[in-house]
Amino acid sequence: MEELTLTTPSILFSAISLIMLAYTNRFLAYATVVRSLKIEHESNPTIIIRLQIENLRRRLNLTRSMQVFGVMSLLFCVVCTFFIYVGWKLLAAYIFGISLLLLVVSLALSVKELLISVKALEYRLEWVKKEGLKVDD
Repeated sequence: MEELTLTTPSILFSAISLIMLAYTNRFLAYATVVRSLKIEHESNPTIIIRLQIENLRRRLNLTRSMQVFGVMSLLFCVVCTFFIYVGWKLLAAYIFGISLLLLVVSLALSVKELLISVKALEYRLEWVKKEGLKVDD
């Protein structure tokens, strides 16, 4: 096994930070959509809006999990850096491995959330189709 240096886990700091920023932006976009769907549902409740709200609930839960795993990955990177600093190389290597696994889980949840997001757009397109409006490809 290659020896872990302080720069190895440090490389992940910026990557995880950028991922967390993307997750936060996604969460803020969902908040805006939830507010607009609430207003739309109160004025004109339809099955499509209800399906979108249920879809958003699932996506928000996934986004929360993505963020938790991302933060835990960052935390384990910091702990790994500390362990390298104090000379506990073997423990640092295991902690770094856990950090990578947590990051993989976060990214896998992100893919799952993306697939669910597509479903929300399909609901909206189906509604447009039922209304008889033309949709350009």
